[in-house]
Amino acid sequence: MLSHPNWPVVVTHWVHAEVLRALERSCRPLAPAERDVVPRGEVLAKLKDAVGVLVCMADHVDEEFIEAGPELRVVSATLKGYDNIDVAACTRRGIWVTNLPDQLTRPAAELAMALILGLLRRVGEGDRHVRTGTYQGWRPQLYGSSLEGATVGIIGMGEVGRTLVAMLGPFAAQVVYTDARPVQPPPGARQVDLAELLASSDLVVPLVPLSPQTHHLLDSAALASMRPGSHLVNVCRGSVVDECAVVDSLEAGHLAGYAADVFAMEDWAQPGRRTRIPERLLRHPRTLFTPHLGTAVDSVRRGMSLAAARQVEAVLSGRSPDYALNEVPR
Repeated sequence: MLSHPNWPVVVTHWVHAEVLRALERSCRPLAPAERDVVPRGEVLAKLKDAVGVLVCMADHVDEEFIEAGPELRVVSATLKGYDNIDVAACTRRGIWVTNLPDQLTRPAAELAMALILGLLRRVGEGDRHVRTGTYQGWRPQLYGSSLEGATVGIIGMGEVGRTLVAMLGPFAAQVVYTDARPVQPPPGARQVDLAELLASSDLVVPLVPLSPQTHHLLDSAALASMRPGSHLVNVCRGSVVDECAVVDSLEAGHLAGYAADVFAMEDWAQPGRRTRIPERLLRHPRTLFTPHLGTAVDSVRRGMSLAAARQVEAVLSGRSPDYALNEVPR
């Protein structure tokens, strides 16, 4: 297959101008001008003649999506996790699926650190208090916790976990971790089983992909086994925790705080998923939330989208993409 500048490739979300120029070398990109995500119905309509598509976290590549694009040759994801993409269905249709395995590590770990510090030091509560207009200066209030001497438990010691361990080093925290795979222990971290991690940690950070095995990994029973007064920070996938169990634990005073950058409502492929964040969770004062900002660094997102564009260019030029999740006969 040889690329052709008139072949349409759908981009489901806003990308930098440099990305569009890169795509124009091999195809005709169809992308939104506004900083937004194209509604699913519009995406499906545009897929009719498209040979490729750049998708994001907000997309769900299921059978309906695939059927809408009979000419599709490549689905290029501008993200690392691909639980919202039916890779097997794409493979059956001869469609390449690619993701981005490397570009997200440091910004994701940075965001985890921001939420850890913000939650322990009660930054969100302090911000809301100042904004009430009633703040009149220092008072003995909103005392939080320190990382110094605290035990941080990391569930899943992949690249993000290893980077987070390095970032935690200067804060004099003790780090324990668990992983279902055999991994080389990072300097400064000690491996334990999940039960010990939950029972001994002052703060727990799951860093695992969403799968049937990790869905609601942190459910009511797991939360009950955590140390009273401990904190939980989620930057991997919303459905790795049971959000209703989290707010139950917060209201009971067992869990001292919850921070998240991800939510179950985003996990499109999960059957019976919630379509809203539980209202009780949104209202609880001991929470800190960000709107999926893990990779929201301008230079990082530009680089991610350029890498995703290169995957499209490779397929349309008859080459195997660098970051393929499947194998498609040429």
